[in-house]
Amino acid sequence: MNLHPTRRHCLGLLATLAVTACLPALGTTAPAKTTMDVWKDPSCGCCKDWVALMEKAGFAVTVHDTGNNAVRAKLGLPQRLGSCHTALVGGYLLEGHVPAADVHRLLKEKPKALGLAVPGMPVGSPGMDGPEYGGRKDPYDVLLVTRNLVGSDVSTKVF
Repeated sequence: MNLHPTRRHCLGLLATLAVTACLPALGTTAPAKTTMDVWKDPSCGCCKDWVALMEKAGFAVTVHDTGNNAVRAKLGLPQRLGSCHTALVGGYLLEGHVPAADVHRLLKEKPKALGLAVPGMPVGSPGMDGPEYGGRKDPYDVLLVTRNLVGSDVSTKVF
């Protein structure tokens, strides 16, 4: 097929316009959510509240209502750092009521670590901050948990 140069130019221009018109639509798709698996007791209300906060923060959460003691032990986190739920996200462990902002920071910075922990269940932490606590906010730290080079224990520092 031998097209006249003007006709060829018009067809090329039309093709460019068609592709360009589609580009804004392609950019409107939401980015894929980061997946997170959470192990918790089926009756834990504060865990459900924390999961809801993680979903609101953009995570696609799968909940395993089987308790978290076995998975915590399997992942190598000592009981002393334990809480009511354990999560895995981006290859990192999350223990307890870790704020979403810290999870996003962990995934962005990618430190060499086991993950983050908020030991216990501090009132005022995400999921432990409902109206039943009357606005109370106890101080707590988010800990970066790293494996020791020697032995099987872990070290922590404030994240």
